[in-house]
Amino acid sequence: MANVTLGGTPVETAGNLPAVGSKAPKFRLTAIDLSQKSNDDYKGYRLVLNVFPSVDTGTCAQSIRTFNEKASQLENTSVLCISKDLPFAMARFCGAEGIDNVESLSDYKTGNFGKDYELTFTTGAFETLLSRCIVVIDTDGTVLHTEQVAEIADEPNYQAALDALK
Repeated sequence: MANVTLGGTPVETAGNLPAVGSKAPKFRLTAIDLSQKSNDDYKGYRLVLNVFPSVDTGTCAQSIRTFNEKASQLENTSVLCISKDLPFAMARFCGAEGIDNVESLSDYKTGNFGKDYELTFTTGAFETLLSRCIVVIDTDGTVLHTEQVAEIADEPNYQAALDALK
């Protein structure tokens, strides 16, 4: 499990993110229109998975805004913002914020994404939610970069994620 804190208090996650150089686990998530999306829908694209506990927190919302701004400059890359929020909440946030360069996906139905990527909180106030992580995946499904943010209230290292795409 990862060493993560929430407000300075240690919390546990299900395990560790996929190793750089490994194949990314398959996923099936729900889009804001309630359709199902999987890795297969992004074949030939590089992926930035921006994973967070909830769109209704300041840091999570900021990560979506930041990646939305940066995504328009990325070639052959999809930025997927992933949480366990209901798709309706994600759609409301993105509509109100004018978010249109990233795609919001939810793990609310099964929780399998969090389990397969080993980033679900298993203790603490956010138990069962997804921890703040970045996973960058190449066009062939290979993990190029990962970051599990050590303090959940902190933002991820956006530049490191973008540099992994160069």
